[in-house]
Amino acid sequence: MNFCLRRIAKRPNAECFREAILLFASLVAGLALLAGTSGCGSARPIQYYQLSPPPPTTMSQEPLNVRILVRMPLASHIYREDRIVYSSDAREFGTYQTHRWVEPPVEILQSALVRGLRNSGRFSAVTNQRSDSNGEYLLASHLYDFNEVTGGSLAARLSYDVDLRELKTGKTVWSHSYNHDEPSTGKDMSSLVTAMDKNVQRSIQEIESGLDDYFKSHPPK
Repeated sequence: MNFCLRRIAKRPNAECFREAILLFASLVAGLALLAGTSGCGSARPIQYYQLSPPPPTTMSQEPLNVRILVRMPLASHIYREDRIVYSSDAREFGTYQTHRWVEPPVEILQSALVRGLRNSGRFSAVTNQRSDSNGEYLLASHLYDFNEVTGGSLAARLSYDVDLRELKTGKTVWSHSYNHDEPSTGKDMSSLVTAMDKNVQRSIQEIESGLDDYFKSHPPK
């Protein structure tokens, strides 16, 4: 190789040029392979987590003639993505790179509300709000917190407001605020997911009970 380089410096030679180009290409390919192997070895797999569906409730009463549409909750952009969010206080947030929900928290909460209210058996229909859906009431919500709280002890924080609106008049006829930190029994991600699962189920039960009380005092016509 040195002989070829000396010859190139004095007088171009096609064979030496070809040898230099091949050697350079081999070096580039080797470096690329080394970098790729190193990256694959250090990559961590992404793990996805989901909450359990609300359990069915046995109701002795006849369902109310009420159809409820459940709107997608309003929320910050961090809760419209699937990465699990953590916070050390009320002002600083971060997201895990390899721990994610199977769907964004806004969709998790909407699905939980639909399935929970539907499984209660108290309403004639409970569905997601769609362009072709019909109902007498709209359940709108605003999600504020759906994250892990770090610090001295770990907890799953859930905070959101819900409003029941009568579609015919556009008036809000019932409201409820939920805000609770469910302690985690461990420091691993599975324990956090279990805590968030309990938190969501607890919130659904409160909303279900509140709606039941409202319609008892305001029977649908």
